[in-house]
Amino acid sequence: MQDSYCELHAKAYKNVVEKYEVWKKALNISWKDYLKEIAKNPFTGQWAKEVVEHLIKTSGEQDGT
Repeated sequence: MQDSYCELHAKAYKNVVEKYEVWKKALNISWKDYLKEIAKNPFTGQWAKEVVEHLIKTSGEQDGT
């Protein structure tokens, strides 16, 4: 999946996936709920928001692990 992104989006994708483990452990949050939280967070960067929006649309293809 990461191969379909440009370099900056690939970096954002990697960060989103890696940080999910931290959120999951702290909040017991699902992958979809995690993505929704990132999408609405005003401090999320543009690249990450674009990746998250794409992942939300294709959520059946990725589970974050």
